[in-house]
Amino acid sequence: MKPETSPSATDRPIDPDLIPDNPYLLLTPGPLSTSKSVRATMLRDWCTWDDDYNHGVVQDVRERLVSLATSLPGYTSVLVQGSGTFGVEATVGSVVPEDGKLLVLANGGYGDRIVQIAERLRIANGVLDSGEIAPPDCAALEATLTADPAVTHVAVVHCETTTGILNPLADIAAVVKGCGRTFIVDAMSSFGGIPMDVEALGIDFLVSSANKCIEGVPGFCFVIAREESLERSRGRARSLSLDLHEQWRTMEEGHGKWRYTSPTHVVRAFQQALRELDAEGGVAARHNRYAENQRVLVKGMESLGFRCLLPPQHQSPIITAFFEPDDDAYGFARFYEEIKRQGFVIYPGKVSVADTFRIGTIGQVFPDDVQRLLRAIGAACYWHPEHDDMVSGASD
Repeated sequence: MKPETSPSATDRPIDPDLIPDNPYLLLTPGPLSTSKSVRATMLRDWCTWDDDYNHGVVQDVRERLVSLATSLPGYTSVLVQGSGTFGVEATVGSVVPEDGKLLVLANGGYGDRIVQIAERLRIANGVLDSGEIAPPDCAALEATLTADPAVTHVAVVHCETTTGILNPLADIAAVVKGCGRTFIVDAMSSFGGIPMDVEALGIDFLVSSANKCIEGVPGFCFVIAREESLERSRGRARSLSLDLHEQWRTMEEGHGKWRYTSPTHVVRAFQQALRELDAEGGVAARHNRYAENQRVLVKGMESLGFRCLLPPQHQSPIITAFFEPDDDAYGFARFYEEIKRQGFVIYPGKVSVADTFRIGTIGQVFPDDVQRLLRAIGAACYWHPEHDDMVSGASD
C-alpha cells in the first residue's frame, strides 16, 4: 500500500469506535483513564524529523501549554522524555547553580523525592517538613529565607498525592517572590485541572506530565518556564539528556525538534487531549467536573461509613485518602480485587501516620461513574454484616 504522504492525510481522524473499551476505570492520580479519541490518535506513525510532526504537533502543543499557564508574555514550554520525575530532575539539575541552594517544602512522598534528587545531584539543600497531613508553614518559610541568604531556589509540590493535600500555592508564592528567590513548582497532578496563572503567582518553573489532568497518556513531561530564568540556566545542567536549557534551545531553533528520539505517538495523543480540554470549556470547566466527582465520592463514602484522612479545607479534587476500616476481617488486597472485578481500580495508601487507601477523581471520570463506583464499594464491603444495606445508601 502506498504510504499516506499528502498533507490532507496527515491528520485523518480514526474512528474511535474501533478502539476497544477498557476493562476498568483507573481511579488513580495518573496514569488515568483516557478518551477513546485520545487513544485513537496513536494508531498511526509519525516521523520525528518531519514538519508535519515538529511544527504541526510539537510546536502547537508547546504553545497551547503556555496559553493554559498564562495569557501574559515571557513564558515558554519545554517537553522532556520520560515520566514527571524526569521533568523535576531536569529542572532541579539544570537551574540551580553550583553555588546555589535549594529549599524544599515537603509534606509527602513527592516532596521527599525532590530532596532525594537534590542529594543525588550533590546540590546543597534544606527541608521544611510539615508532616504528611499539614500544609507548609509560610511563616516558617519566610523566617528561613530571611535567615539563610544562601538559599537561591525554593521547590514545592502543589498537590501532594500521597494524601491528596492541596498546598496553598498563592500564599507560598507570595513569600518566595517577596524574598526574591527562584520558585519551582511540581504541579504534576494539578496543572490543567486546577486554575492557576504562573505569571501572577511568580512561578519560574512549573513541572507537569502528559498523563495527569490534561488526560493524555504516559511518555513525556513538560516544564513551563519563565524565559529569563531559563536563559540564566545555560551551562548549569548536571546531565546530558536532562539538560533543560539545551532541550529548550533545540526546540526553539529546530521549530519543535527534540534533541533525542521523541515519543511521537504520546505527543500526538496529548495534542488531541489538549483539544478535548478546550472543548470541555478549559481548565475551569475541568476543575468543576473533578470537584463534583470528589464531592459525590466523599458524600457517598461517608454514607458507607468511611472517613477522610484530611479535613475539607486541605483536600484537593484530585485524589482522596480514606482511613481503612477498623475491622479484623478487612484486608485491602481482597477489597481491591472485589472492586476491580466490578470495573474500577483504586490506589493503596502511602502515608505512615495511618492505614489508608486512595481514590482518584481525575481523568475521563464523571459523577455517574462515581455513583457506580460507590455501589461497587458497597457490594465489596464483605466484612460488614449489613453491607447490602450500605449499597443502597451509597447515593447522592
